Amino acid sequence: MNAIDYDKEGTVFDIQRYSIHDGPGVRTIVFLKGCPLRCRWCSNPESQNPEPELFYRRSACIRCGQCIPVCPTKALDPGNAGFVDRSKCIKCGTCTTVCPTQALKRTGKTMSIAEVMQELRKDAHHYRRSGGGITLSGGEPLFQHQFAKHLLMACHEQGWNTAMETTGCTTREIVRDVIPYVDHVLMDLKVIDPAVHQANTGIDNRVILENALCISSLTHTVVRIPVVPGVNNSVEAVSAIGNFAKLMPGVDTVHLLPYHTYGENKYELLGRPYPMADAPNLTPEDMTPLKAAIEGLGLHCMIGG
Repeated sequence: MNAIDYDKEGTVFDIQRYSIHDGPGVRTIVFLKGCPLRCRWCSNPESQNPEPELFYRRSACIRCGQCIPVCPTKALDPGNAGFVDRSKCIKCGTCTTVCPTQALKRTGKTMSIAEVMQELRKDAHHYRRSGGGITLSGGEPLFQHQFAKHLLMACHEQGWNTAMETTGCTTREIVRDVIPYVDHVLMDLKVIDPAVHQANTGIDNRVILENALCISSLTHTVVRIPVVPGVNNSVEAVSAIGNFAKLMPGVDTVHLLPYHTYGENKYELLGRPYPMADAPNLTPEDMTPLKAAIEGLGLHCMIGG
């Protein structure tokens, strides 16, 4: 077994405690920055860029002006459309240190394995009592594959269950290097048609599908389908994913995740337009025929998860 490098650093944008989804039992979710995909419906746009980014919350700003003189690149000005000139901002975070209302906030923090483990140990008793553990999410956790690997190894050393949400958008070598340390994979499959996948995520999905087969041969895997209006919210599209899931070794469960707009406000905080502004939320009635289609293929299916 490889030695754990507790000094190895990665970029974390959130640590969410007491989750009862994303794996068995009570879990802590560690969100890592960086993702090669640009899904139009992404609810964590701050996860896409591997570097820290700056949130600006207009509703919290009291126009005190304390941030303006400390900005080293003069990126802050009330005359800017979104106050922050993103072309000048170097995301140093200096402005956040003087903002009295947290209208300016840096998202993304460099942490070592040791520092993350210190946070995770706070809830170790919940993991033991519930059969829970740690889930890596993002972004795409395999984007920071060495950090992810050593963090998973450290969790296993503590006897904690490990899980990972992944798109599988990486190399086969990284899959074989990291996935053996993951007890449960939540495999995100969006669409089978490569042209539709390319149009909505910016990435061809052929490597993703190949990696899905490899991942499911290495560890317990559940397929998750984010059901998105105009992309894959049809019986045909969902059935195609279900038929592919049947080819994945050991896979017997599919989660359908209905589209929502919970992340829309984050685009405003980043000074970016929301790509799915005209898409409606999906109702339980919208999901009923899709669930039936998956179950008709002999797979277990649940909405959410």
